[in-house]
Parts: sequence; structure tokens; C-alpha cells
Amino acid sequence: MKATDIKQELRMLIEKEKDLHILEAIKTLLVKSSLDPILKEKLTLRALKAEEDILSGRVYTREEFEKRLDKRLGL
Repeated sequence: MKATDIKQELRMLIEKEKDLHILEAIKTLLVKSSLDPILKEKLTLRALKAEEDILSGRVYTREEFEKRLDKRLGL
């Protein structure tokens, strides 16, 4: 399917949609997709690193996280 086909299908679906919440969600997605390219790249790199950390087991349990947070907050 070409980009023009998808755009045409989206136009038709949007025209038929009556739910304001769905229309607002679509708008939000489209607005967010046009973020500053540098910011978008940074966020993408951070997300990929997070995925890599998860797959490698570099994660904290809830208890470990709470201890680190308490220590950082001086509690």
C-alpha cells in the first residue's frame, strides 16, 4: 500500500468518525510525529537504549528502585 492510499483511507475514516476523543487522539499522534527532529532522534535513542537494558537484564526491582529513590531524597 502506498502512502497516498493510506492517506486517502485515513481521510475517509476521519470523516466518518464521530467520537471526539478518537479524533483528538489522532490529532495528538499527528502533532507529536512532527516533533523537532533532533528531539525525536534523542527520544528514539533513549528508548532503544532502554529496550537494550531490559533485554540485558539491567533493571531494578521495585524494592531496589524504592531504596535508591529514598537514598537520593535523603529519606
